[in-house]
Amino acid sequence: MKTIVFIICLFGLTVLSNAQTIALQETVTELNNTYLNAVNADNAAECVKILEEKVVNYNRELSPLYNEVYDTYKVSFYIPEGKIIAEYDTDGKIIRTIEKYNDVRLPLIVMQAIAKRFPNWGIISDAYHINYHCEKDTVKQEYKIKIKNENEIITVKTNETGMFL
Repeated sequence: MKTIVFIICLFGLTVLSNAQTIALQETVTELNNTYLNAVNADNAAECVKILEEKVVNYNRELSPLYNEVYDTYKVSFYIPEGKIIAEYDTDGKIIRTIEKYNDVRLPLIVMQAIAKRFPNWGIISDAYHINYHCEKDTVKQEYKIKIKNENEIITVKTNETGMFL
């Protein structure tokens, strides 16, 4: 009988702790929806989405980097394809990010722009850079792409809409 009561109590505590975690993550996500909307995460490559979700769902309460004394704090996030350095305020809101990804899937509009301007060239590699700043309400997205045609290699830059820079 004691075992059954113990198991029921343990199960009840587990359910309560999971409910609190979900509520906290939803609050953090809502706080940083402006970031996700600004960087247009829906059209991003899958690895970009994964890392940006980590940034949005970052819980300052569990971090050894968070200190109430400072107005902001920076956290670095890494995956093999890229990294994000994010700056948060004391509420957990994303103030700014610097992001870099290597060899990600390019958006269709960018690939079409390259194919149209450089018809017989092939893509060798690419780098995707994002700079976000909430207070200035700015997002700068840039693709730096190396392309090759026989023995010639050049680097071109475009924004997220395929406009050459």
